[in-house]
Amino acid sequence: MKTLTIFALVAAILTSATSIRASVPIIVSTPARLRGAMKLVTDAQDQLKNGDTAGAKRNVDAALKIDPTMWPALYVRAEIFATEGKYDLAIKDCSEALRQYRGCVEAALLRAKLNSRVGKYAEASKEFNQLVALHPRPVTLARALSDRAWFLATCPDASFRNGRQAVKDAKAACSIMIWKDEQMIDTLAAAYAETGDFASAIQYAQQALAVKDISPKDAKLIQGHLNLFKQNKPVRV
Repeated sequence: MKTLTIFALVAAILTSATSIRASVPIIVSTPARLRGAMKLVTDAQDQLKNGDTAGAKRNVDAALKIDPTMWPALYVRAEIFATEGKYDLAIKDCSEALRQYRGCVEAALLRAKLNSRVGKYAEASKEFNQLVALHPRPVTLARALSDRAWFLATCPDASFRNGRQAVKDAKAACSIMIWKDEQMIDTLAAAYAETGDFASAIQYAQQALAVKDISPKDAKLIQGHLNLFKQNKPVRV
């Protein structure tokens, strides 16, 4: 008999002044024989969130030794590789996680963001569009819309930027999250900056900074964007 385990994928991967945005919770149905492996994976996720990359890697490797096809472990290992800047390995693990379970939207989102990071903009754009078209559950849809908006607003290749669509996507994402997600509000600010509306960009960056319980790391990131907007400069990855 299977039991439901909440597998919280909440680590924000922030590797530079522009971030690979945070994950959202998903639910995994865990067979009894794999509960020990799932415990290793959830422990790894917590360790990664707290900055213990080495400990997270040990636990994920142990889980994958039990079951090499365990897609949550593959996804968390992809997160680990992403934090280490090993983007090609992270993309490979995302693809394998999706091969094992096509419903792992978070792996697809991470793969799209990483493809953008390594300059594979066409692949990233295609995947973002496919994910939004799936219309997943609201919280995941908000993340997909926000991530696509970030890509459309900040891509270094001008042929992939679309400020108007970025504003539309980011507003929809913020609405779904009842305007309580500072990263999504920051994305809206970046989208307005891409359209040249720096007054709105400043307004929303300040709104993002005012979100309750914002982390110091996010505050520093968004303040950096606000400083750019005050100089009439957009965000570029």
